[in-house]
Formats: sequence, structure tokens, C-alpha cells
Amino acid sequence: MQAMGSSGPPTAKTVDFLVVAGGGSGGCQVNRTGGGGGAGGLRTSYGTSGGGGSAESPITFVSSTTYTVTIGAGGASVSSAGNGNIGANSVFSTITSVGGGAGCGYDAVAGRGSKNGGSGGGANGFATGATPGTGTANQGFGGGTAIEGDDAGNGYGGGGGGAGAVGGNGSGSSPTGIAGSGGSGVSSSITGTATPFGGGGGGAYRNGSGGNGGSGGGGAGGNITTENGVAGDANTGGGGGAANINDGGATTGTGGSGVVILRYSSLYTITLVGLTGNTATDGVYKVTTITAGDGTVAWA
Repeated sequence: MQAMGSSGPPTAKTVDFLVVAGGGSGGCQVNRTGGGGGAGGLRTSYGTSGGGGSAESPITFVSSTTYTVTIGAGGASVSSAGNGNIGANSVFSTITSVGGGAGCGYDAVAGRGSKNGGSGGGANGFATGATPGTGTANQGFGGGTAIEGDDAGNGYGGGGGGAGAVGGNGSGSSPTGIAGSGGSGVSSSITGTATPFGGGGGGAYRNGSGGNGGSGGGGAGGNITTENGVAGDANTGGGGGAANINDGGATTGTGGSGVVILRYSSLYTITLVGLTGNTATDGVYKVTTITAGDGTVAWA
């Protein structure tokens, strides 16, 4: 983190960053339940990175030099039985955070369906031993396991992994089991206010409550009453909730889009090209939050 000068704004041309990728979407399975989408990977120089990683070093910038920024989109939902979709990477300069893994859906073969990512997608409640997706080191955790559905379709999907914790496992036995909740996110104070990012999506449960979304924008999983999964929150990298297809169609939650937040001395002015964002002041620092686009930034 940058040290605050005693007599005014710091002069160092360094920038602290929070880079969160897009979350993965949840999966779904006919008369069974899908796994929640994994959160987007989270890297930062201002506090704790995802996956239990330490703070990284701030980046030193050169005036009037452009630096690439990309905001990763969340994984698209699926509206019938199927695996979810992975989120897109977010980038600032040399820092790349990996898109969240997709939740497992229709695959009945152990180890298939859930996809790896910044945080891993949860397993579905179909196949015994179905393997959840894994996270990326120093970015996010893996997804949760599931309980296989019985002949009545009572399966309990695993939650998607979060930046701060592994996704919850489906647990219990038919028909009173519990779907896994999404893994929790990581709280960051880079804007001056503590805010969580990178929560995993909840797993689905056919005959009861779906798993909760993880703190930091994760969407809840569906159930027999509300079959659709809930979308991850925009600009958090939250994973989308899984869906339960009972008799007809259902839609899984989309992954939440990513975000890039930059903190630097108030002596400098930033220019954004091809990007959507806003700049606020926090003491002797400026904080620029970039919410969409694929472009560049430069300081003067």
C-alpha cells in the first residue's frame, strides 16, 4: 500500500489496484440440481488477494504512457439442462485475473461439467463423486461437492467457490438435504469503504431451499418453487446461482461482471479511453473505479 505523506499528497508514481474477473454462471440438470458458478479471480495490492494470497506490489506508472484495462464479462446463463459458462478475464497492465469457473449441469459422469477458473464451479447433484472445479492460486478457491439425486430427483448441488472461501458442499440425505452455499468473497477497502467482492454462486436443490450466494455478489441457487438461479451482482465478479429444472425450463444465474479499481496520488490526473468509470477522492488519494470496456488508462 502507498504511504501517506505528512505534508500533502504523496509524489510517488505508483498505483494500487484491485482487479476482479467476471464470475461464472451456474449449471442445471433436469430433475436434479446444478452447481453454483465460481467467482471471478481477485488480485490486489491493497489488502488480501483471493485464494488466501498476500497483497501484491503496486505498479509504478510512467506519465503519458498507456496501460491496458479490460473488464471481464460474467458467464452467460443457460436456459435448459447444461453446464454453465466461465467468466471472462479482467486485466490491468501486467495483472490478469482469471474468469470464474462454470457450475456443473447435465453431465452424469464423475469429474465432468464443473469448470476450473479464478474460483471453481460447484458440482451438480447427479453423479456420485462428481468433481467440483478448482480455483487459481492466489485468486480464488474451488467449488463444493454435491449429493447425488435419488430416483425422485432429490439432489443437492455444490456451491461455487469464492475469492475468500471454498464453495459449500451439498449435505444431508434425501429428501431433507441442503444445497451448498457459494464461497464467501474478500473485503477490500481500496475505495476507502470496506466492500466485499468475489462471492460464489449457490447450488440448487429440487425440493427445498437453494444455497445462498456468497458475500461479495454471489447469486442464490434455485429450488422447486423458484427454479431459476439468481445472477451474480454486476462489478463484483460474483458467481451465478444454479438452477433446478423440475418439469419445464429454468434459467441459471449469469455471472457478475468484473471491475478494476485504481488508487493513486491526488497529484495526478487519469485519462480513460474506451472505458466506463468514475473517479472519487479519498483523502490525499484519487480512486478510479472502472466498470466496463476494453481500453487504456494514462496518468499526467
